[in-house]
Amino acid sequence: MSPSAVAQLPQHDMGLAKIDMKGKGSSNGHTNGVNGVKKPEFLLDRNLHKTFPLVTRGKGNYLQLADGRTIFDATSGAAVSCLGHGNERVIKAINKQLTTGVPYLCSSYWSCDVVEELCKELINGTGGEMSRIYLTGSGSEAMEASIKLARQYFYEGDKNTPRVNIIAREGSYHGNTIGALGVSGHVARRAPYEPFLMKVHRVSACNAYRQRRERESDASFVARKASELEAKFQELGPETVIGFVCEPVVGAALGCVPDVPGYLTAMRAVCHRHGALFILDEVMSGMGRCGTLHAWQAEGAAPDLQTVGKGLGGGYQPIAAVLISDKIVSSLSNGSGQFVHGQTYQAMPIQAAAALEVQKIQREENLIKNVQVQGAYLEKRLKSLLGGHPNVGDIRGKGLFWGLEFVKDKQTKEPFDTKLGVAQRVHDIAIAAPFNMTMYPGTGTVDGIAGDHVIIAPTYIVTREEIDHITKVVAEVVQLVFEKIGDV
Repeated sequence: MSPSAVAQLPQHDMGLAKIDMKGKGSSNGHTNGVNGVKKPEFLLDRNLHKTFPLVTRGKGNYLQLADGRTIFDATSGAAVSCLGHGNERVIKAINKQLTTGVPYLCSSYWSCDVVEELCKELINGTGGEMSRIYLTGSGSEAMEASIKLARQYFYEGDKNTPRVNIIAREGSYHGNTIGALGVSGHVARRAPYEPFLMKVHRVSACNAYRQRRERESDASFVARKASELEAKFQELGPETVIGFVCEPVVGAALGCVPDVPGYLTAMRAVCHRHGALFILDEVMSGMGRCGTLHAWQAEGAAPDLQTVGKGLGGGYQPIAAVLISDKIVSSLSNGSGQFVHGQTYQAMPIQAAAALEVQKIQREENLIKNVQVQGAYLEKRLKSLLGGHPNVGDIRGKGLFWGLEFVKDKQTKEPFDTKLGVAQRVHDIAIAAPFNMTMYPGTGTVDGIAGDHVIIAPTYIVTREEIDHITKVVAEVVQLVFEKIGDV
């Protein structure tokens, strides 16, 4: 397939006004740079040497750029915009809260109905497995709070508790704050800050593509992982372990690597056998993204603590949460009666109003069913179009959360030289004309430094027709990238 063969993006869903190019697409009259692209002058952005396309409007699955292009958002941003852009119900809910005059309240001495209603919605979504909700502003903050809650759970019963050790996994990513990054196992992201990071003990990831032995069954693979965790408990001393932290489906660090069936149950059993906590990070994979409201529900392996984030508010407000089991709440209630932690912008009414409406829409419109149906079709189309490609080593994921891992050699699974920047090339070509579609690139897939993958994570409102478009573009871009690499 050639780039010219890519179908043009459907326009019927946009509902966007044409850009006034005299104002270069700006809604405030300020110049937005040449050709709708601007190098940041005042913002410390993610890359000081790049220019970025300017977005002026958004609706549904589409973004309008100042250069006149329409971009199909096939990744929901960073797996965030689960309802798409410009949802009128969510915008109305935000505006309604704004009209009360209290978008913010200090949680040290005020309460608010909309905050309580959101928390009730979240608890109901766990089938009563969780007891309380701690609301904050980002996934990193939620993980930071989880680490503290886990430690305080034991501290409440014994101020001299020996439980000081956390076990996490290699090839993991749990956030950017010092505590959350300390738990993370992504080598490259940790590197500049290693002297500051707390000591966390590690076991291997649950990566069947790279770790499964020849003819090894799921049950045998899981048993091996559980034995590894048990050995780590014994090495540290079971009485010293606070808990084990993992992502049911590893997002940014590994590119949508899912747990093997039975893994979560087995790892939880090891933790609970030794009185330690089972902690799940579902910031990226949760809130419907993997085909169940919570990824752990596919297996029924409820955690003691769980973080959620991106799909909670769908990008309409910065919000994340810690879902807390009854035994942890009881420990605090019977002890000091408080969580020794707090942040200025926690449990904000405006955040809660947006997230509550996002969750109501998802539930009322049965969007998780669409995630399941379209996710199965996405898997089928990706594997049909790219399963035989010599440089696509693995296609994996769940629901509407899929990753492609690229390899230099399909037999040996050798990654490409990091200098080639394969994942970034895929992204750069995909987002440019004529493709005009997002793909979420990632590196360090193999060892935290080498290895390339991209993530496809469309909105929960995506249609079958749009899945056809997404997969066609993915296939064409991948083909073009590796043709170019072959010519180098």
